[in-house]
Amino acid sequence: MPPSPDRSSDPRAYDLDALRDRVLPHAEGEVDDSIPELADADPDLCGIALALPDGEVRGSAGSDVPFSIQSAVKPFLFALALVDTDGEALDRIGIEPTGEAFDAIKLESGTGRPPNPMVNAGAILTASLVDGEDVAARVARAHRGLSAFAGRALEVDESVARNEHLLGDRNHALAHLMRAEGTLSVGADDAVEAYVRACAVLVDARTLAVMGATLAFGGVNPVTGERVVPASVACDVVSVMATCGVYDGSGRWMRAVGVPAKSSVSGAIVLSAPGQLGAAVVSPPLDEQGTSVRGHLASEILSRDLGLHVFAA
Repeated sequence: MPPSPDRSSDPRAYDLDALRDRVLPHAEGEVDDSIPELADADPDLCGIALALPDGEVRGSAGSDVPFSIQSAVKPFLFALALVDTDGEALDRIGIEPTGEAFDAIKLESGTGRPPNPMVNAGAILTASLVDGEDVAARVARAHRGLSAFAGRALEVDESVARNEHLLGDRNHALAHLMRAEGTLSVGADDAVEAYVRACAVLVDARTLAVMGATLAFGGVNPVTGERVVPASVACDVVSVMATCGVYDGSGRWMRAVGVPAKSSVSGAIVLSAPGQLGAAVVSPPLDEQGTSVRGHLASEILSRDLGLHVFAA
């Protein structure tokens, strides 16, 4: 797919609405129905946003529509766990891709560790490693950290959090399995609660692009100028996003798009192009790997038009 001749390769002038119009006709995929709030998502929603080094945030139509962040929160939880454990989280959680579904009931053989922080088992464990003497304190710390990544105070969709907790049988099973293996040191229910409340944080594509940019710029939020995490932590997180962020489609993603990213069942994708920009796309219909169909296509076009592929000479 050659660069589009009708759009500037300068991200400050790039026509995001034209890109949105280009991908909107692709109506393939299914909206996730694991909880009522996700099942009720508008399948025609599509928003694209970029966050640039000088703090400028640009978005298409639909980029200011709120949605629950869901699995796109996982890189940021991992970053907070790395900070709060002085890097010990790297010993507690694997960093290898799995080739299996994001909610597979599986841990590393011999260690009992989750395979990586981008699948549900790993994210549940990272949520338990965030600082706090009890679940309420860990939830509060995670919320402060996510708001710092976003550059604004974030809210939690209480209905989403409640249903994720009540209906998340596989998450509870994973937490109990990790408790049985000695991997999880807090109560299984507490760990799941901290995780699902992070997943229920409300963002929009513009906000998610800023979060991705904060990782892309070495842990510094380009809008607020605040250092949210050390550069070494941002590097670790973006590296794992590159290999594991799109689950068992991560290899195909990196070949085609070439930008570290994290997908989400809400249809969101957050991208961190190191040293260049953060981006986000939201469109609820998902492919078989749980990745937004329009989001994948828009990311591929955006990467080629703006020259973002990290392995392109």
